[in-house]
Amino acid sequence: QVQLVESGGGLVQAGGSLRLSCEASGSIFPFNTMGWYRQAPGKQREWVAAVARGGSTNYADSVKGRFTISRDDAKNTVYLQMNSLKPEVTAVYYCHARKVTEYWGQGTQVTVSS
Repeated sequence: QVQLVESGGGLVQAGGSLRLSCEASGSIFPFNTMGWYRQAPGKQREWVAAVARGGSTNYADSVKGRFTISRDDAKNTVYLQMNSLKPEVTAVYYCHARKVTEYWGQGTQVTVSS
């Protein structure tokens, strides 16, 4: 059974940084794609960033230049480095992985205070 467990969320002041981690357990590694989504209160879940097995990355326009996604297949882990944080990025951040089937983590709260 595949499980994705996020960590690294928390409360930070505007302009600060956080690094999210998502460690996968199970037996179907490596995933073709790993990434992050987020869901703010009262809004739909939205895609944030993704990294393919070969290392190519893609970002939502709203986070380009401030967020960096990376993966370490040896550790079955995907990371999201978030810099210059703004209050509007406050949300629950979900790890996502895909290999034929898609998998989701339980989410980690990121709160940015002004």
